[in-house]
Amino acid sequence: MAEAAPRIPMTHEAFLRWEETQEGRHEFLEGEVFAMTGGTDRHNMASGNIYMLLRQHLHGKPCRVFMADVQVRVEAADAAFYPDVMVTCAPEDAEDRRVKRHPSLIVEVLSPATASFDIGRKFACYRQIESLREYVLVDPDEMGIEVFRPDPDGRWVLYPVRSGERLRLDSVGLDVPIEAVYENID
Repeated sequence: MAEAAPRIPMTHEAFLRWEETQEGRHEFLEGEVFAMTGGTDRHNMASGNIYMLLRQHLHGKPCRVFMADVQVRVEAADAAFYPDVMVTCAPEDAEDRRVKRHPSLIVEVLSPATASFDIGRKFACYRQIESLREYVLVDPDEMGIEVFRPDPDGRWVLYPVRSGERLRLDSVGLDVPIEAVYENID
């Protein structure tokens, strides 16, 4: 989220109608609309690798994996974002083709322009999603992944994963070497 679109406060429903007429994608936060910035090849490869790992792992299961073009709505924060990758296992999420409301896993691949927002305010919004069990931040430039999970008291705890370690995503039962996420990223 880098540059603000014209500042016209609107509802999420109005935002969805407006966005259908736009060329690019936008994110929505408390009535404001923000144009999304482009990514890099490393960002794209990391997102694609995670998507493929999750899709293969969840094949034949009721959970669905989405990548980049499907919105997650955070009602409690009056926000809507386009995560790089998300998984939802909620049957009610099958009803809306554009917007999901009950993800169990959200993955954001960091970029210099959005990293502080992804780590800060966006994560604060995501924490308000009751169904969310894991939030994952991937650094596409350096082998390192941060997995956040709520503890029994509802506090989100960091589980860092580094080179030579395994990425374990409890929300979906995936356990792979971290190198699988960085495959073909030079």
